[in-house]
Amino acid sequence: MNPVWTPSPEAIEQAQLTQFARQVVRKHRLDANSYPEFYQWTVDNPEIFWNEVWEWCGVRASRKGATVLADGDKMPGAHWFPEARLNFAENLLRRGDRGDALVFWDERGPQRRVSYSELTSDVSRAAQALAQLGLRAGDRAAAFIPNLPETAMCALAALSHGIVWSSCSPDFGVDGVIERFGQIEPKVLFVADGYLYNGKQHDVLDRVREIAERLPSLRKVVVVPYLDARPDISAIPKAVLLEEWLRRHTPADIAWAQLPFEHPAYILFTSGTTGKPKCIVHGAGGTLLAALKMYKLQFDVRPGDHFFYYTTCNWVMWNLLFHGLAAEATVMLYDGSPFARDGRILFDYAQRERFSHFGTSAKFIDAIAKRGLKPLESHPLPGLRMIVSTGSPLVPESYDYVYRDVKADVCLASISGGTDIMAAFADANAVLPVHRGELQCRSLGLAVAVYDPDGNPLVGEKGELVCTRPFPSMPLGFWNDRGGEKYHAAYFAKYPNVWCHGDWCELTERGTMIVHGRSDATLNPGGVRIGTAEIYGQVEKIDEVEESVAIGQLWPPAQPTDTRVILFVKLREGLRLDAVLEEKIRRQIGEHTTKRHVPARIVQVADIPRTKNNKVVELAVKAIVHGMPVSNTDALANPEALTLFQDLPELQN
Repeated sequence: MNPVWTPSPEAIEQAQLTQFARQVVRKHRLDANSYPEFYQWTVDNPEIFWNEVWEWCGVRASRKGATVLADGDKMPGAHWFPEARLNFAENLLRRGDRGDALVFWDERGPQRRVSYSELTSDVSRAAQALAQLGLRAGDRAAAFIPNLPETAMCALAALSHGIVWSSCSPDFGVDGVIERFGQIEPKVLFVADGYLYNGKQHDVLDRVREIAERLPSLRKVVVVPYLDARPDISAIPKAVLLEEWLRRHTPADIAWAQLPFEHPAYILFTSGTTGKPKCIVHGAGGTLLAALKMYKLQFDVRPGDHFFYYTTCNWVMWNLLFHGLAAEATVMLYDGSPFARDGRILFDYAQRERFSHFGTSAKFIDAIAKRGLKPLESHPLPGLRMIVSTGSPLVPESYDYVYRDVKADVCLASISGGTDIMAAFADANAVLPVHRGELQCRSLGLAVAVYDPDGNPLVGEKGELVCTRPFPSMPLGFWNDRGGEKYHAAYFAKYPNVWCHGDWCELTERGTMIVHGRSDATLNPGGVRIGTAEIYGQVEKIDEVEESVAIGQLWPPAQPTDTRVILFVKLREGLRLDAVLEEKIRRQIGEHTTKRHVPARIVQVADIPRTKNNKVVELAVKAIVHGMPVSNTDALANPEALTLFQDLPELQN
């Protein structure tokens, strides 16, 4: 299959990956003349590779130490740079000039610009205020806040002390926040008075008051004015407005706490739709190395580039967007609906601010395609070099749409990894071609493979995505998981001493990857495993279908001996699922996959439940269909949609 895009010789020559690889090849006298060969060297020689990343990216540390990897044969149990001492935030604020660090837009358009020097001054004041509260390394700071410049500033101030940062978006209900922050007992909570979405202002101060009352560990609630210049916070215990909190402090040199490589930096949360959210703890050093490698070598971000990713503070992509500061880029922030201005707001932003990188979700690309948007005709986007997509597999038709209607000369990089590893297993690459429906490559330094059930590697066949060797951004573990039992069960129980990610994937002969969906959501009709993405890729080609979700229903219900495929479809407004459309869907699936993929039942629903990160919750739908409870519905953007799947007569025969 011919690539749909190929980088120019000039782009390959100028890429940072090319410069880095040449230096390493010369230094170590390697016989590596292609990305696959160089990739293989990086996973065969992890200590040398990650040491070279440290040096080439200029990690700032008071001490590096002689040891790169200890107990490298253990997973979990390996330790990277055990003698090193560094500060995560110091590495993000390495640039201190008057160039833009943060640019902020919301649905109303441009709002604010913050230079690196201004950001450093504000971080200094906030760091002093945190010290005055008595917070120390290892304490937790939490944020219930939109994607504002103040969010980044407060995170940097916390990380400068080694205070562990955790955040979620302000569209969460109180119970959802407490399920997360209640586990980690933060001592300070950063909030805004509300957020904007779909042209409406959403005040959250009543929720903030209840959250503060239910978090006894809090010493202070710091409120960022966003909707109102002077919000009334008198009902919130221990609350203070941001500027009042900072008023006593003047900018000064920041005392960057020099901490071990494995000192915790972040706590991220799983979606929590099928149980209490797990608290994933990420270390400062591993997160930093992964970010530098991703930005510089995989994304080819250079100082002064304008890097954008549409995200909320509830998604790992906020953390990864924030890390663009480490590459000395300008980080482009946005708060609000991506469909404002009839779906054109983000392209207006990209055009006006000359984005070099545009990050979004596969669902957004599919949605604007179905709306008939053609940015190529209205927004030339001259500086755009890369479009990055994640969240779910990017279907082949989305590649066609981007190159036809968005921008013809751009690297369209679908990536996969996420919350668990603060990085990608399948990654972007500015020097490799793009193949329709495929993720460009395996990420440097991560020994990615696809295994069959017995642990044998597969090429050209579907199996479990695994990583066979330790890598720096592996989590430190789960919060309050004494003995590491939950951590081990989540990733290492299936294949001993091998990370099993839970994705159903395929590694092609040319080294690209195809993601077929989550392996815990695979369908098993007649004992044959089918990735849900294979079905979605066909169904969502159909103009009448806006969105779909497929599950396996145990059948027959009384004494199940098999699983049958059930497909739920949300149609465009005003349409009805009749026999003609149902046959069209079956034919589309059957002709382009196999007969086993064709659903036993197709059911129209008014809505499909999604997380606040816009991921369809297949397991929650499956639970409801089988009469099982879904307890943590606050993680959903539209929890009311679950009721649409209860006791459906169409599934009784």
